[in-house]
Amino acid sequence: MTAPSNRKEAYKQARERDRLLRERAREGMLRGEEKYLPARDRGPVRKLARDFVDSRRLPGQYFLPAVLLIMLASMVPFPPDIRRWVLTLYTMSLPLVMVLVIVSSFYVAGRVKKVAAEKYPGENLKGVGFYAAMRSSQIRRLRFPKPTVLPGGKPVPVKK
Repeated sequence: MTAPSNRKEAYKQARERDRLLRERAREGMLRGEEKYLPARDRGPVRKLARDFVDSRRLPGQYFLPAVLLIMLASMVPFPPDIRRWVLTLYTMSLPLVMVLVIVSSFYVAGRVKKVAAEKYPGENLKGVGFYAAMRSSQIRRLRFPKPTVLPGGKPVPVKK
């Protein structure tokens, strides 16, 4: 890089340098590199919580697709006798799915706190249960940082 000859060129070079730094940081965040992660995602306890949630299939990650399907089914013009059954199913299934997600979130939060306390006895565990519960309610593909383990605990294969 050459020294700028005027203020306008210096500004242009600074913008380009900043853009490259932001791009590198964004790519690092997507890969899950610790130094590029936001403060809420950093540390061994948060990594443990992410891996704990990502290594399991939990009801929360299916909540939004399930609700969408239930709502779409309620809008389909079925014959009256079938429509009655669909609406009954809709009325009963939505609260059941919500209760299932809430119960599983409490379970995940408790398990993550317990495992983190055993594995990292001196670390600050404040908010780790909530962090795990919120991650468990996200659709797997939309999680950030991206999951590094597959359901079942196997590491995600590196793409070339």
